[in-house]
Amino acid sequence: METEKLYDEYMITSMVPGFDPIEVESAKGVLVRCTSGTEYLDCFSGISVVNAGHGHPRVIAAAKAQMDKLVHCCTYIYYNPVAGRLARALAEITPGDLQKSFFGNSGAEAIEGAMRLARHYTGANEFLALSHSFHGRTYATLSITGNSSRKNHGGPFMPGVAFAPAPYAYRCPFGSKTDAECAERSAEQLAHALKYQTSGNVAAFIAEPVLGEGGIIVPHESYFRYVREILDEHDILFICDEVQTGFGRTGKLFAIEHYGVQPDIMTTAKGIADGFPLGAFTARSDIADSFTPGSHLSTFGGNPVSCAAALANIDVMRDERLPENSAERGAQIMQALEPLEQELTLVGEIRGKGLMIGLELVEDQDKTPAAKQAQEVKRRCREAGLLIGVGGSLANVVRLQPPLIITEEQSAEVIEKLTAILRDVDRSL
Repeated sequence: METEKLYDEYMITSMVPGFDPIEVESAKGVLVRCTSGTEYLDCFSGISVVNAGHGHPRVIAAAKAQMDKLVHCCTYIYYNPVAGRLARALAEITPGDLQKSFFGNSGAEAIEGAMRLARHYTGANEFLALSHSFHGRTYATLSITGNSSRKNHGGPFMPGVAFAPAPYAYRCPFGSKTDAECAERSAEQLAHALKYQTSGNVAAFIAEPVLGEGGIIVPHESYFRYVREILDEHDILFICDEVQTGFGRTGKLFAIEHYGVQPDIMTTAKGIADGFPLGAFTARSDIADSFTPGSHLSTFGGNPVSCAAALANIDVMRDERLPENSAERGAQIMQALEPLEQELTLVGEIRGKGLMIGLELVEDQDKTPAAKQAQEVKRRCREAGLLIGVGGSLANVVRLQPPLIITEEQSAEVIEKLTAILRDVDRSL
């Protein structure tokens, strides 16, 4: 394959284990087509990016129209009308009092900016984060990432970061019997980390409402209410990382809406522009106004073409009820697959919200991680015409995150093929 040779000779790569050896030629809707002519049902969306589907006509049309007018002006030197309209749209759709946005190019850039803003506003310089978390691959974002496999050979990392256990009920470190109990104990440990691992100078706590790379870990509905009480007691900001969970992925426009709490700063990227590079952090006005001229800048941030795509994407989310379809199709898939927890040793737990679904695979009743089997499931799915993901801190979680436009019939195809593959792999245990 010519492209594979080009990758080998000219690209700096760090391919994930189980990198899919397909050469993508085009994609439309939920389907990906490779140069050999083979088509695949995309159940990973470019790691949860093309939420409105590949090449949505309205998003593409908006981007093309903008390209004919203006491609680049530097949004932070000149007034960019489309960036202003997108900032207003985000203020209208984000929860609580989030009002002002800063635009960058990626999730990691958005999170670094949010961290910088939190420091400016509070005057503090430490952070609280969770185990199993993932926030990006830059220096600061890896520093607040609680996953050693993503941090190998990258340290030492930024000081002033304390970690608490994620509310990971399936592998609760406290041996809790229920999800609710694990959530409460995990929140208690956050207070413990604040008291004993910091110097009392914490600017913000940062967390994903559903931990994506950590293995689709879904906190109990009570967790963030406990956390918010702790943060408020100590005047600590909550940075909500919606880079992967935002824009309809979990069945609501933003995943934090499932938990009934309001963040002080929210980061978004991935699904914000349906594949066009864009990231943002959005904050309350009083927090945002702590930035002064020169505090922050991004040369390509708020690119007019990406902003136009994002505006169209928001309209598509609303007009086509994509968060609602995510909730419906996610329920369809999870309800069909959940009996496999009792039928197969291989399937330890099925969890998720909307179309952010994880199947944790294990080898036995002791929950030994089945990382090798997860890769085998991925390989067989590819041969059957399905593109899926594998992740988790133990590399044993099958990830289903298709475009939110997936139909009931396509979801049934995913269920049928994946169920047969899981049964076959289970027999090899």
